[in-house]
Amino acid sequence: MKNRSKGVRVTIALGKFLVFKAIRMVTLLVAICFISFLLVKNSPIDPIQAYIGADMLKVGPEQRENIAEYWGLDQPVMKQFFNWGSALFSGDLGTSMIYRQPVADIIGERMISSLMLMLTAWFLSGIIGFSMGVLAAMKKDTWVDRLIKWYCYTLASTPTFWMGLLLLIVFAVWLGWFPTGLGVPAGVLAEDVTIGDRIRHLFLPAMTLSIVGVANVALHTREKLIDVLASDYVLFAQARGERGWLLVSRHGLRNIALPAVTLQFASFGELFGGTVLAEQVFSYPGLGQATVEAGLSGDVPLLLGLVIVSTLFVFIGNLIADLLYYVLDPRTREESDK
Repeated sequence: MKNRSKGVRVTIALGKFLVFKAIRMVTLLVAICFISFLLVKNSPIDPIQAYIGADMLKVGPEQRENIAEYWGLDQPVMKQFFNWGSALFSGDLGTSMIYRQPVADIIGERMISSLMLMLTAWFLSGIIGFSMGVLAAMKKDTWVDRLIKWYCYTLASTPTFWMGLLLLIVFAVWLGWFPTGLGVPAGVLAEDVTIGDRIRHLFLPAMTLSIVGVANVALHTREKLIDVLASDYVLFAQARGERGWLLVSRHGLRNIALPAVTLQFASFGELFGGTVLAEQVFSYPGLGQATVEAGLSGDVPLLLGLVIVSTLFVFIGNLIADLLYYVLDPRTREESDK
């Protein structure tokens, strides 16, 4: 009975936790969409001019007014926002001004490419960063540790676009091992594109994000493992003769795995921001490139749709990190119950 009542309390606490997170997500979405809408509306970009493009000189004032009326740009700013919000509640994200397509269709087409890029980079950076952190802690104060720390500190201050340009110059231009850009070979029909073609075009953008993303995980893992190796129970294990990898695998990994995983999930925001820059460097057709195009063209429906998707992506990553701590670490539940 005691275990059953404890399970009920944990379930109720978890339900409250999820409800609080849901309310926070909704308020966050409303605030970010409103701020993004105001920033675009107060920017010097003329959405009508971006919509017309090269034919600007051929369009008269009456046609400009008709275009503004068609897209609702002649209405007050707040009315435009509420019109967009009411359409959103009915499931309509609007129509993109630059692509002349429904925003949901554009996001759906580019979501797969961006997810492939982000998940590949996320997985690689986590594995590489965790391995580097463990190695640095095991070789503390040696040349290996100093080399890994120097590498991580250098990467922490390295812009994503600079790393992308460097890889592009070396591996695509000088060596010619990989294509210089795009998501698939140019001039090839969609049904003729192979998995190998997609992997070759994905490799350099994914490596750019992976190389830059290992620093936080590696340094955090190193510090946590050094603390664990200095604990009393590890010293007792050393006194019994345990050394090297056997000691770390038995007593260290289980204590540092959860913080490393939660930190990796919490890095979704940085990952999406890096994706925007990487996709621009490699002309990779994903959500990041669409975000830049929407911002530069004043395409409010597309930009707000992308803001919603990116916010949900980052929020879900942080939510998973919080849930891992909440479910697996009893101390977190005890603090929330007080």
